[in-house]
Amino acid sequence: MTNKTTHKPNDPFDLLGLAVLNLGGWLIIAVGVIVWWALLFPMVSAPIVLTVIAGVFFGPVAAAVVVGVSAAGMVLWRRRSPETFERWVSRRARTRFLTWLRYRRRWTRLMAACHLTVTTDDRTAVPRLLGVQIGDSVDRVRVRMLPGHCPADWENRTDHLAHAFGAQECRATITGPATVELAFRHGDSLADPIALPHIEGGLSWNKDAA
Repeated sequence: MTNKTTHKPNDPFDLLGLAVLNLGGWLIIAVGVIVWWALLFPMVSAPIVLTVIAGVFFGPVAAAVVVGVSAAGMVLWRRRSPETFERWVSRRARTRFLTWLRYRRRWTRLMAACHLTVTTDDRTAVPRLLGVQIGDSVDRVRVRMLPGHCPADWENRTDHLAHAFGAQECRATITGPATVELAFRHGDSLADPIALPHIEGGLSWNKDAA
């Protein structure tokens, strides 16, 4: 006797409902990310909001005026005080973007690839990413070790970590109870030329003393 198994075709309405739910979930995540970045960079988000309000209530001419004034203000800020502009806009945006690009977006996958996750009872635990400090050539990543880890587990995986995260070198240092700091070197700080300040009245050649 042969048992025949029939597969019921998927209901198109079920597939459509699943697609709508997935789209709604992604929209909620996108809105959350936009709101979070707007709170982090009010100096950029505020002009955008003012432009939208001006366009809705006063028309496109008012919106164009707001855009022009905002752009001129940013350029003036950049020229008059490049240090504060770098600290509040450029550096913060670069730090946030590189933190996500280099570490957060693939943290779980790369921890598993470097054999630094712990699986017990069909559950996989991942070391917690505590913080990231983006530097000019070296990034410092603080990580919470899992129960059962020892310092040697991280020190012996530095070559694997450097390769996984696209760094030239990785150093692991225990900085506290169950806390390890990973120093990823992405470039050579001495490779770029340094412009020395011009010194007025420098050394002169004395022909009589020669």
